[in-house]
Amino acid sequence: MAENAAVEIRDDREHGKLVAYEDGVPAGTIAYFVMDPAPGALVAVHTVVRSDHEGRGIAGALVREFYAMAAREDVPVVPLCPYAAKWAQRHPDEAPEASAELVQGAERRLRSHPELF
Repeated sequence: MAENAAVEIRDDREHGKLVAYEDGVPAGTIAYFVMDPAPGALVAVHTVVRSDHEGRGIAGALVREFYAMAAREDVPVVPLCPYAAKWAQRHPDEAPEASAELVQGAERRLRSHPELF
């Protein structure tokens, strides 16, 4: 991440987005949904960083915060997003693996509700 960049990450639960702001400008997002019943797993669907903000560690910071947020809420994460899944494999100490049953349930929900993507 650029040393002079100020990155702030905010959860927009209502819209299913975790948003990174760099110097006050939206720089990246994780689209997600919460599994039912509450409190349910947080399911990362898609991670995007704007092209003019790439290469600064924003995607990694977003995924790290996503897992930290889930830990604070004491719920698991299901990383359906390929980037989040790769990040989780590289950081097993910060990213506990979700059960196969939970992953399958999240995949079914996403297939039946494509608007969540």
